Amino acid sequence: MLAKPSPITSIQYTINPRLASPKRGAPLQWYDPRGWPPWNRFLLAGFISSAIIIAAIVCIVTGMPAVRYPNYSPLEYRLQHIYRGTSFFDHFNYFSDTDPTNGFVVYANRQVAQDQNLTYASETSAILRVDSLTPHAVEGRRSVRIESIATYNTGLFVFDILHTPYGCGTWPALWLTDGYNWPQNGEIDILESTNGGSNGNEITLHTTEGCRMNVDRKETGSPVLTMCESTAGGNSGCGVLGDSSTYGQELNANGGGIYALELRRAGIRVWYFPRGAIPTDIVDSSPAPDPSRWGMALADFPSTECDITSHFRNQSIIVNIDLCGELAAQPQYYQSLYHCPGSCSDFVANNPSSFEKAYWEFASFKVFQAVQPD
Repeated sequence: MLAKPSPITSIQYTINPRLASPKRGAPLQWYDPRGWPPWNRFLLAGFISSAIIIAAIVCIVTGMPAVRYPNYSPLEYRLQHIYRGTSFFDHFNYFSDTDPTNGFVVYANRQVAQDQNLTYASETSAILRVDSLTPHAVEGRRSVRIESIATYNTGLFVFDILHTPYGCGTWPALWLTDGYNWPQNGEIDILESTNGGSNGNEITLHTTEGCRMNVDRKETGSPVLTMCESTAGGNSGCGVLGDSSTYGQELNANGGGIYALELRRAGIRVWYFPRGAIPTDIVDSSPAPDPSRWGMALADFPSTECDITSHFRNQSIIVNIDLCGELAAQPQYYQSLYHCPGSCSDFVANNPSSFEKAYWEFASFKVFQAVQPD
C-alpha cells in the first residue's frame, strides 16, 4: 500500500511588490492610467485603436495579395486592322502540318481548301468548313486551320460571329497564341467547345508557370479551374464556362453575336453579346468601342496573380475545326456528355453528312489598339 501524504498545514505566499496593487488611499504612480486625467486616457485609447487598424491593413496588403483587383480604367482605342469581305483570307496563313493535338484530321493548304470549297468569302461573310462529301476518310477528314499574319501583344478584338460549328467528333476553336513559341507566349481560347456544343462556350488561358486566377474576379460566367499553367491538370488551363446560349445551335438560332476580347496589362476580359443586344459603340465603331460601358464581362482574368504582359506576347488570331483529338474524343465528352456513337475516329471517317453544320461563318474581325496603353 502507498502511504497517505501528510496533510498540508500551512502555505506561505511571497508577493512581488512590483506587481502588487497600491494600498487603498495611496497615491497612484505616474505610469498608472487610473491616475491620468480623462482626456489623456482618451488619447491612449485612440492611439492603441489606430495601431491595431494599421497593423491589420499591413497584414492584409502583405499577406493576402489575392484580394487586390486591377484598375481597368477606360482606354482610348483606334482601329488597327479589319478582316472582312472577299479579302478576308488574304490576311491569314493556312496551317497544313500534322495536327499537334493528335486529331483525326487533315488540315488543307490554301489551294486545296479553295478548290474543295472549305474556305470562301463574300462581301458579307467568310466561311471555314469541314469536308462533308468524302464517303470514307480513312486517314482523317479534311478541315481548315488558319493563322493571322499579323501578331499582337495587346488590343481590343471584336469578332462578329454568324455561325459556330458543332456535331459529333468536332473540336472547333477561335483563339490567340504564338504556335511556334508555346506555351512561353501563352494562349487565349476565346471560343472553344466539342461535339454537340450545347454545354456552352469555354474561355480558357494556358500559360507558363506563375499565372493563377484564385483571386477576386468580376464575371458572369462560371470559373472552371484557377491554375493557368500548362503543366497543371494535363494542360486544362484556367477556364470560364458560359451558358448554353454562348455557343452552338442556340447561338446560331439567335443569329450569332459578338465576342469581344480585351488584352491589356490590367488583365484579360471577354464579353459575349447576342445579336439583339450588341452595344451601339460596337455597331458604329465610331469613334471606337469602349469596354468600360459594357458592364460585367463573361470572363475576367485579372492581373492580380498573373503578369499579363510577360505571359502573353506575339499572338496570332487562329481559327480551326479539329476532329476528335485530345479533347473531343475523350469519353466524358464524346460518349457521356453528348452520347455520340461508336469511336470518334470511326464516326468521323464514315459519316460525311454529319459535318454539314460543322462550319464557322464570320461577318468580320476588328482589332483596335489603345492610343496610350495601360
